[in-house]
Amino acid sequence: MHVEPSHFPTKHWHHLEDGRVQCDLCPRDCKLKDGQQGLCFVRSAENGRIVLNTYGRSSGFVVDPIEKKPLNQFLPGTPVFSFGTAGCNLSCQYCQNWDMSKSREIDILADSASPEAIAAKARQLGARSVAYTYNDPVIFHEYAIDTARACREQGIKSVAVTAGYINPEPRKEFFAVMDAANIDLKGFTEAFYRKICKGHLQPVLDTLEYVRHETDCWLEITTLVIPGHNDSADEIERMTRWVVERLGPDVPMHFTAFHPDYKMRDVPPTPPSTLTRAREIAMANGVRYAYTGNVHDPAGQSTYCHHCGQLLIERDWYVLGTWNLDAQGHCNRCGTPLAGVFEAQPGRWGPQRLPVRMAEG
Repeated sequence: MHVEPSHFPTKHWHHLEDGRVQCDLCPRDCKLKDGQQGLCFVRSAENGRIVLNTYGRSSGFVVDPIEKKPLNQFLPGTPVFSFGTAGCNLSCQYCQNWDMSKSREIDILADSASPEAIAAKARQLGARSVAYTYNDPVIFHEYAIDTARACREQGIKSVAVTAGYINPEPRKEFFAVMDAANIDLKGFTEAFYRKICKGHLQPVLDTLEYVRHETDCWLEITTLVIPGHNDSADEIERMTRWVVERLGPDVPMHFTAFHPDYKMRDVPPTPPSTLTRAREIAMANGVRYAYTGNVHDPAGQSTYCHHCGQLLIERDWYVLGTWNLDAQGHCNRCGTPLAGVFEAQPGRWGPQRLPVRMAEG
């Protein structure tokens, strides 16, 4: 059953002359007759308007380490209360959450919670933030925004894990209430986005520049490196140069390992050496904080001072070790500030994963 958002006056749709309704949330601009769903599966035309059919419903709630999002320079070591819904507005052939993101079945949304209940539960559990993740939160725009507003009232921060495939007007509303974001830069060619993701590159680049330069939202970037598709040295060169030139050297980049899934089970896993090479290229091009992910690589997952080279935050998967930041987030050897959002002491959540039941009846 559709639930009307409680705080949301903006309508991201308009009527067409032929009687259809166009959804204006993302660059797909789905044009729908009454009863039809958009490509995301969760937004549909009903009685001449676009509605979100998953408001208040989730595929589940889990407390995760913030590093799993991945965010390495936003409240390190702290727990993040994480949830998603169903559907997605891209069609990535390798999707590693395809059971949720490509589900057409609302029945998988077995848990329910109001925005206020999510904020209260996060605070009760000691989470420092709430993450909108697993599937892309831009498609549950109204639910994510209402939840982020409720979280702010409780002193809880909000984290978006997203592909950034969203139109300019809703983008302003969405990122205005987010405190941090990890945005997927899935590749650096239009051909990759068109063939593998069934989308376009430029809207994602526009979102990255908008978030970096027009908001206070802390930004990190993830690229899932897929053998034979987006792993060439040339593509990593061009991507990392663009990041430094257009976003600046302080935006962390995560190069993570692909494993065969969904419709790309015939592609081999990413060799760790490929991730190390991507990290080295990024750093050679001026990216100050480049990381490897989905592999065991403490050196490639730790944070170093870009000025003196000291180890600042040691990581082994989701476990923090050495911490060489002062209370202001500066290198305790040379005083250089580390870009990011830090508390005086690191969190100690570690690798725990805590499922949470939230059904409200």
